[in-house]
Amino acid sequence: MTKAEVITKISEKTGIQKDDVTQTVEAFFKVVKDSMAEGENIYVRGFGSFINKKRAKKIARNISKNTAIVIDEHFVPSFKPSKVFIEKIKGSKKIKELEPQED
Repeated sequence: MTKAEVITKISEKTGIQKDDVTQTVEAFFKVVKDSMAEGENIYVRGFGSFINKKRAKKIARNISKNTAIVIDEHFVPSFKPSKVFIEKIKGSKKIKELEPQED
């Protein structure tokens, strides 16, 4: 599902104009990105957490030049779903229908 499809679905369910929904969704994403860039984590009860995960400094290999390179410690954005979210997905009949059957 794309962002445009999400916006359309929200607009249909709430009756709010698509333009207003688009502005709201874009504002939400901007707040999440800006807050995480400032080092803040975001916790949405019943949905999940947007957190910054620290990656340690490590030595990697450049295969084409056969040299070692150092990757400094850095942070990467991560999403951790809540228990409620996880249970909803685990119990989803639709996902179980999409699962390939083993012979």
